[in-house]
Amino acid sequence: MKKFLLLLILACNFAWAQMPDISTVWLNNSKPYVGTIGNSGQALKLKISISEQNKKNDQEYFVSGYSLVDDSYAKYEGKITITKYRDAKRKGVVFGDYELAEEAKGKHSGIFKGKFVYTFKWNRKTEKIEGQYIEFIGDWKSYDGTLDFKTRLKNQ
Repeated sequence: MKKFLLLLILACNFAWAQMPDISTVWLNNSKPYVGTIGNSGQALKLKISISEQNKKNDQEYFVSGYSLVDDSYAKYEGKITITKYRDAKRKGVVFGDYELAEEAKGKHSGIFKGKFVYTFKWNRKTEKIEGQYIEFIGDWKSYDGTLDFKTRLKNQ
């Protein structure tokens, strides 16, 4: 009976455990994510200015900022959702999805959608994260459906 009660208490702790708020991670130290869009590898910058953890779903983050391709500047809003977390003693990996909707202003506005991988090293002595690497891989599709490009972004 004692073992069953202990197991039940342990299961409840896991069920009500809260994901730590990592909203500052997505801000990337106020630097834009850099990468490419399209087959020709056109330069793409994506800056996240605001990042907030969803209070009702701690695996979800609301973000906003802007994207820049050549002279096309667009504000966007969207969400980043954590789907899986893998932890080793000194290295952690977070997997998930993202969807970012740009303001609808003409032919060069659309939606970024795809997957991300966030890898980091944990320093036990300083109890701080080191060596962060974030990569967003997905697609951008224009609202009118005429343009569809592969995208790849990473932190600096």
